[in-house]
Formats: sequence, C-alpha cells, structure tokens
Amino acid sequence: MSGAATYTDWIAVDWGTTRLRAWAMGGDGSLRAEATSDDGMGGLARDAFEPALLRLIEPWLGAQPMPVLACGMVGSRQGWAEVPYAAAPCAPGGLQPTPTPTNDARLRVFIMPGVSQARPADVMRGEETQIAGFLAEEPGFDGVLCLPGTHTKWVQISAGEIVSFQTFMTGEMFQLLAEKSVLRHGVAKGDLDAEAFTEAISDTLSKPEHLARRLFAIRAQAVLDGLTPEAARGRLSGTLIGAELAAAKPYWLGQSIVVIGAPRLSAHYAAALESQGLTARLKDGGPLTRAGLHRAYATISETTS
Repeated sequence: MSGAATYTDWIAVDWGTTRLRAWAMGGDGSLRAEATSDDGMGGLARDAFEPALLRLIEPWLGAQPMPVLACGMVGSRQGWAEVPYAAAPCAPGGLQPTPTPTNDARLRVFIMPGVSQARPADVMRGEETQIAGFLAEEPGFDGVLCLPGTHTKWVQISAGEIVSFQTFMTGEMFQLLAEKSVLRHGVAKGDLDAEAFTEAISDTLSKPEHLARRLFAIRAQAVLDGLTPEAARGRLSGTLIGAELAAAKPYWLGQSIVVIGAPRLSAHYAAALESQGLTARLKDGGPLTRAGLHRAYATISETTS
C-alpha cells in the first residue's frame, strides 16, 4: 500500500477473480493513493467482501460516508452482490452503477454492471469500465480493442458502442498448465524466451488443430533436448496466444487495434500481432479503469448534489 491519502473524495475499486485493487481519488479524477491485496472474488464468501475492502481502504475513510465505485467480478453471481448485465450493443459510458447495502456506515458502495451478448453467448465484468475510460479519451475510435488477462476479450467498437465481443480463457489456461500440469516441471516463472514465443505463435497459427500435441511437445523437448525453462515458458505462452489469434482472426485482421491491460502482458500480445504484420497501440489498463469509474462517479455526484 502506498502512503495514506491526505484527502479522498471517493474510492475506485477494480475487484477481479484473484486481485483487489483500490485507488483513493480526488473529485477531479486525480490519483491520491493506491493499494492492492490478494483478496480476489475467487477466495471470498459473500459476507467477506466488505471486511476485505475495509482492510484495504481503512486509512482513507473519515467520519462521513465515502463513495466507493467498484467494477469487475465483485458484481458477479459469486461476488458481493449480483448486478444485472447490460445487453450489447451498448455504450459503456452510459452504464449506471448499482447501490449496494453495507454494514459500515462509512461506506457508500456502488457496483458497475457488466455487459452480456446473447449470440454467441458471452459476458464481461470490468472490461466495460476500461472501455468506457478509453472512449472518454478517444470517443471517435472505430476498431477492435484487445483486453488481455485471465479471460482475454476481443471487442468490436463502433459509434461509441460495444458492438460484439469474444472471450478466451488463455490466461487461465496458461496458469493451470504452467502450475498444475506435467509442464510445471519445466516452465520458468517470470521471463520468457522471446524467440521461442514468436516461433510458437507462427507454428500454432499455421495449424491450430495441433494445439494439444504441441503442448505436450514442450514437456518432451525439455526431457530429450534440454529445452530451457525460459524457452518452455515462451513456447507455452506462444502456443496458447497463437491458438487465440487463430480463433479471433476475424476480429483483428485488417483492423485498427488497441491492446489494453497490464503493460507486460499487453506487450506479449502486441509482439504476437506484430509477428503477423500488424501494429497495435498499447494502453495501460489501470488509468483507464479509473477514468471509467470517474465517469460513473460524476453521475452519482450529480444525483446526490
């Protein structure tokens, strides 16, 4: 946790499956302080959300009720309170936060709705807030946003709306394979071999139907050929992202693409797209999440002023 904020008007929260991130904010959207914890939605019972939040933001609270704007899995069926989805196509900047009851009188919690798609069936929670923040900066954008993460989203944007989207479990699959499967014995933590990553992207895009075989080959090459742990990590990442790119090709081929997310992971996606002759712009997801939540905070301020 960074130093306590000297003055906080409201608090922005991004509550994912594995991580909780909070920012003390000024009324003008300026960042005053930030804090993170491992109290993700996946490890909390419903009655544990408020205590987990209080542990993180206690230094920023005063005597008066503090507005807290939250997005992400906190609003899912397994979250603090289930908030209904808005149906795509929709304008993410127009989504309205839902008030959520609390036990602590110092909190005024509002949770952002996610976005759903009927056919093919798909849902998002949290990414719509990043998209709202991005469109606040670039309202005329027409193209595709890629939001890498545990469940990566490819989102078609036109006329300020989320038109359609696809979700890939690439990040979760990588974690499971790297930490729980037979591949865990040879995959390094941390850095990956860039050459092995690019080679695996190309190989998988050429024949994505060979995915399962290529995955076990990482293990075999480690045993027989001395494949380094860094190269193994590069091959695993490149194989999974290559399969994702093959499936998402209608979204990115010939499109203007912006990759939004954590800088390190976003750079891997940009490199994968560059290997296919495309140049993607990169945007840090954190500031865009705060911008999207600030947009929602302004609507709360208007209704309570």
